[in-house]
Amino acid sequence: MAVAMSYCKPSPFLGNYPTHFHLGKSQSGKVVQAPRISALFWGAKKSAEPKEIEINLSLGEFTLTASGTLKRYFYYSGISGVKPEKISLSVVSSISEVSSAEWDACALDATGPEKYNPFLTYAFLSSLEESASAVKETGWIPRHIIAKDESESILGVVPLYLKSHSYGEFVFDHSWADAYYSFGSRYYPKLQCCVPFTPVTGPRILIRDTSFRDQVFDALVSALKDLTAKYRLSSLHITFPSENEWNKLSGKGFLQRIGMQYHWKNRNYKSFDEFLMDMKQSKRKNIRQERKKIVQQNLTMKRLRGDEIKARHWDSFYNFYRNTTDNKWGTPYLTRDFFHNMGSKMGDQVLLVVAEEGDELVAGALNIIGGDTLFGRLWGCHPRAYYPSLHFEACYYQAIEAAIELNLNTVEAGAQGEHKIQRGYMPVRTYSCHYLMDEGFRKAIEGFLVRESTQVELVMKLT
Repeated sequence: MAVAMSYCKPSPFLGNYPTHFHLGKSQSGKVVQAPRISALFWGAKKSAEPKEIEINLSLGEFTLTASGTLKRYFYYSGISGVKPEKISLSVVSSISEVSSAEWDACALDATGPEKYNPFLTYAFLSSLEESASAVKETGWIPRHIIAKDESESILGVVPLYLKSHSYGEFVFDHSWADAYYSFGSRYYPKLQCCVPFTPVTGPRILIRDTSFRDQVFDALVSALKDLTAKYRLSSLHITFPSENEWNKLSGKGFLQRIGMQYHWKNRNYKSFDEFLMDMKQSKRKNIRQERKKIVQQNLTMKRLRGDEIKARHWDSFYNFYRNTTDNKWGTPYLTRDFFHNMGSKMGDQVLLVVAEEGDELVAGALNIIGGDTLFGRLWGCHPRAYYPSLHFEACYYQAIEAAIELNLNTVEAGAQGEHKIQRGYMPVRTYSCHYLMDEGFRKAIEGFLVRESTQVELVMKLT
C-alpha cells in the first residue's frame, strides 16, 4: 500500500477548482480550532508507522425527547413528569471494548432478521482487528462510535476507521486525494465509516429498535461530523450504506454518490436448470459449455460449510488468495489468521466452495450467508496451472446453486465485472455519502458526482 507523497496534478475527473482552496475550514467558512493531527503516509517502498492520534474519547451528551405518540401515551396512561432520556457518545479504539452481545443486537435491529448482514457482526469485525488486517499498522485505525443510555446500555454503534490511504474501500477517491495535494493540502487522514475490504451494502449506523431511534441516528451523525471538524480532517466517507441511510444523509450535508454492482436474483427456481431456462439461448449454451469444462478437466466441486471447513482448507485458501492478490492487487489485505478466526467464529454462515483435482485442493471461493443473501467474497486458485472456466464455476454457478438450495433471494458476487451479465447477474445501484470540510473542494466534487451519476445511470439503462 502506497500513497504518493510527491506533487500531483489536478485530476481531469474533477474539472476546475477555486483558487481559494484551503483545508481546515468548516462549511460555514469558520476556521476550526482543534488538536493537531499529522497525516498518516505510506512510503513508496517501506510503510511508515502511523502516528498516534490523540482522541477525546467522550463526544458529549444528547437529550432525547418523547415523540408525539409517546406523549399521548403518557397522557392517557396518567403518567406525568417523565424525565427526558439522555445518551452519551464516545469513541473506542477497538471493537473488543464493546460487548459482543450488545454490538450484535444493534446490528440485528438495524437490518432485521430477513436482511441480516453478517459483515456487520462482532464476529466478522473483530476478526479483522484480531488478525491484524484492519489495524493501525495497515492504515486502518479503529475509531468506533458508541451511544449509551443512562443505564450504560448501548443504543447504537458505528463502525468507523481513521484511514491513511484509500485502499480496501471499493469506492474510489484517489483522484480526490490527488486534487488535494495539487493545492498543497492534506487529504489523509480521513474518516471512513464502512466494513473494511467489503463492498456489501448495509446499514452503517447501527441502532437498537427503540422509540428514540431517529434521534439516536441524528445524534450519531452529528457526532461523526463533529469528530471530523474537531480534528481538522479533510473528509468523512460512509461507503455502501443502505438506500434509506443514503437518502437521510443527503439532508445532513453529505454529498451523494452512486455506483453499480451485479447481483443474481432468485425467481423461485427449483434447480439450476430451471434458472437456465430463463436465459436467452445463447447465454444458456455458453453456461453449459463452461460447466462441461470442469468435468473435462477432472475437477470435482464441493461446497463446504461450518465444521466441514478444516484448518487445511483455510491454509490452502489463503495461498490461493495470495496468488490472486500477487497477480492482481499487489498487496494482500487479509492475513492468514483472519480466515481461521472468521471461520471459527462464524460457523455455518461460512460457505467455502473448493475445487479438487484428485485429492488436491486447487481453487476456492469464499461465500458468507446472510438473512436472504449469499455474499460471494474472495477467490483464488493454485498458481502452477490454469483451469479454463473454473473462476466462473466456483464464483458464480456454485453460488447460484447454493442460493437455490438454501432458498436465498440474492447472490451478491462482489464489485465490478460486466462479464457477470452473461452469467445471469444484473446491475443494481450501490451508494456512498461524502462529507467534505472545504467548501471549494466540496463544490468541485459535487459537480463531478453529478456527471458521474449520469454516466452510471446510462450504463445501467444500456445493460
